[in-house]
Amino acid sequence: MKEQKILYFDIINGISGDMTLATLLDLGVPKQIFLEELDKLNLGKEFKIEITDKFENGIKGTNVNVVVNEGHVHRNLIDIYDIIDKSTLNDKIKQNAKDIFMEVAKAEAKVHGTSIDKIHFHEVGAMDSIIDIVGSCILLDLLCVDEIYATKVPLGSGFVKCAHGVIPVPAPAVVEILKDVPVKFNNVKGECTTPTGAAIIKTVCDKFVDEVEFEIKQVGYGIGYKKFEFPNMLRTFVGVKKNRINRI
Repeated sequence: MKEQKILYFDIINGISGDMTLATLLDLGVPKQIFLEELDKLNLGKEFKIEITDKFENGIKGTNVNVVVNEGHVHRNLIDIYDIIDKSTLNDKIKQNAKDIFMEVAKAEAKVHGTSIDKIHFHEVGAMDSIIDIVGSCILLDLLCVDEIYATKVPLGSGFVKCAHGVIPVPAPAVVEILKDVPVKFNNVKGECTTPTGAAIIKTVCDKFVDEVEFEIKQVGYGIGYKKFEFPNMLRTFVGVKKNRINRI
């Protein structure tokens, strides 16, 4: 039997960039190693990252807060690619991060009826989202898994305020990003899956399955900031999946 190391996203109640970062950190990647990799973005003192324990309904997990020392900056895709390309991160991390941003850019361009090069990312282009996306790619690289699986993606309901005004949930950009991805409508009132979270999971996930057999080795909980009727957390498992080798 050949063993495969897998990462499984148990998307209990939606997915966002900060919760993805938090749940992957909660799997036990040494904080100092992660921060040393993040320094390779060469952003100096433009931000600081706060990684703390947080409880949600009695369950202990990790919470991440990115404190930005810049004003509200609007960036286009070229600006973001420039930050990533000038870093000293490895090529796999760079490519994954750029692919995630491209998913958001394509969705925003479609929703707003414009071209990718004219899209300014607003909230998504802000420093905290750059850290969420690049940081998640760093952690996925450090975990060294063979495959990444995820459950169907919950979408939430209701309405949310954004830079353009009040829009329905799921946000139009989320709907565009998650085309061809298995999703489900749940009873959460509010935005439980964000464009950043949707783009991350669509880009990095190899297969969306609600049932998969594996042996659990590690469990991580990423705790968010919003208060819903249900737990606002993203759970991940690192496990071993045994594949039978066919011999001739």
